[in-house]
Amino acid sequence: MTYSTEIKKLRRKCFLSQEAFARELEVSFSSVNRWEGGRSKPNIMTMKKIKDFCETHHLDFSELEKTWNEN
Repeated sequence: MTYSTEIKKLRRKCFLSQEAFARELEVSFSSVNRWEGGRSKPNIMTMKKIKDFCETHHLDFSELEKTWNEN
């Protein structure tokens, strides 16, 4: 799997649109769109926000973390 696939899986598990997910993370819609398209990668501060989001929603962050570190 790739980090882009993992981000999309997390978002979809919470039934969120890219726009709603972006609001949750306090980033732009275009950022989420680029991550899911594999055109850019979340920075370390955003990864912290995603980790907090996962903890709040009881989602596993480990796969995303692993793929983010590999790519």
